[in-house]
Amino acid sequence: MQIRKSTKSDLEQIIKLFEQARIFMRENGNPNQWGNDYPPISLIEEDIEAGISYVCEHEKRVVGTFMFFEGQDETYATIYDGEWLNDKPYGVIHRITTATDTKGVATFCLTWCYEQCRNLKIDTHEDNIPMQNLLNKNGFQRCGIIHLKNGKERIAFQKWEANSKEFGKHE
Repeated sequence: MQIRKSTKSDLEQIIKLFEQARIFMRENGNPNQWGNDYPPISLIEEDIEAGISYVCEHEKRVVGTFMFFEGQDETYATIYDGEWLNDKPYGVIHRITTATDTKGVATFCLTWCYEQCRNLKIDTHEDNIPMQNLLNKNGFQRCGIIHLKNGKERIAFQKWEANSKEFGKHE
């Protein structure tokens, strides 16, 4: 498998991955996180234009996608019912999804992100048990609750290697 930045030519495949994800979420007790139309195509296009959309390829097939950047995420500025592990520069992962007929893709993507930045933050819906299990399995710690711009709550997670001298490209 390999990770690369998404291009406009990947858009159709990325949209199909999100369609599969929404079906999977509905079938697994999480119908509200992405509803019927999240993320909108315009947001995916913005991520591609900004150079923060990535795809995971296996044997020339796009099998996963996610948004990743290093920097401040305003939705992570305030955390409730807990605290972040540190206040160091961090990387952010959003909208990670994989083809439903694959195994290990999400772990591969999370590992790639961690190789880019040793201090990661991510959030998920309280009903997204598969994602919570994946994050726990990959060494992320539940830190508390954050609120999205629309006011909805999400469970916030962070992964940080306390012994690492490497916190990403910022230091």
